[in-house]
Amino acid sequence: MTQWWILLAVVYLLSLQAAAQHHRKALYPAAYRVKRGAYSLINPTFQHSQEDAGLLFEILLSGMQIRGDNDTLLIPDEELASLRRVKALEIICEDVLPKKLSEIRRLTAELARRRRPLGWQDFERTVLTLVYTSQTLAQTADPYQRGLWTDSLMQLFRAVQKDLRPS
Repeated sequence: MTQWWILLAVVYLLSLQAAAQHHRKALYPAAYRVKRGAYSLINPTFQHSQEDAGLLFEILLSGMQIRGDNDTLLIPDEELASLRRVKALEIICEDVLPKKLSEIRRLTAELARRRRPLGWQDFERTVLTLVYTSQTLAQTADPYQRGLWTDSLMQLFRAVQKDLRPS
């Protein structure tokens, strides 16, 4: 009888551990990998202040494009593109954001399962992924692929919308 309780306790503790690891699972695992050889690039973020948020909005309005084919960030405004702060945005867009449809669908599935609000880093990356997905959708001609990209776009939009609603 005693062994049965021990076994039950072990199973319970293992399930708690698995649940805790699930909640710590990174939405953007590439953010925690150093790709360019600098420790400061682990978990890069662009927005650290209200001015950064305004700058990001200005960059997006200038017609910024995130291209997945050769991982380039295109900012048409040369003055904005030359700012030192844009380097962090380039790293996020080129190295952190998911570019393959399968990666984006994995992300949207994780976002749909979340019960807690996103952290500000994940919110920023989700909005940028939404931008990338909308730009990719606009360039996709195949009707089946358009449907898949549209579905991913709508799921990302719902995740952002859900996160912005008051609790």
